Amino acid sequence: MAPPERADLIFAALGDRTRRDILSLVLVGEHSVSGLARRFPMSFAAVQKHVAVLERAGLVVKRHEGREQRVSGNLTVLQEAQRLLEELECLCETVSSAAVRSSPGRRKEHDGDRDEG
Repeated sequence: MAPPERADLIFAALGDRTRRDILSLVLVGEHSVSGLARRFPMSFAAVQKHVAVLERAGLVVKRHEGREQRVSGNLTVLQEAQRLLEELECLCETVSSAAVRSSPGRRKEHDGDRDEG
C-alpha cells in the first residue's frame, strides 16, 4: 500500500479533470509539455503546473530531451492507488456484511423462525 502522504498526493492529483486528461494521454505514450499545452484551452504555464502536480504525486515521469520536457505516465503508482481503493472496497464489503448480519430486521426474521413449542 502507498504511504498515507503519497496516497494524499495521488488522490489530490487525480481530483482534477485536466490532470486526469493529461495522465490519460501520457499513459498511452510520451508527450512533450508543449505538445500537451496545445491540446488544452489554457496557457503553457498552467499545463506545466498540472504536470508538476502529477510529477510530485509520482503519476508521471518527466525527462529532458534538449530544451524539451518529455512526460510519460507511471503505471506503477496508478496501480498503487488502485490497490488502495481495492482495500477500501474490501473493508466496505466487510462492514456492510457485518451490518446486514447484525441488523434488527434480520434478527426478527430469525426470531420468527424459532419454534415456540
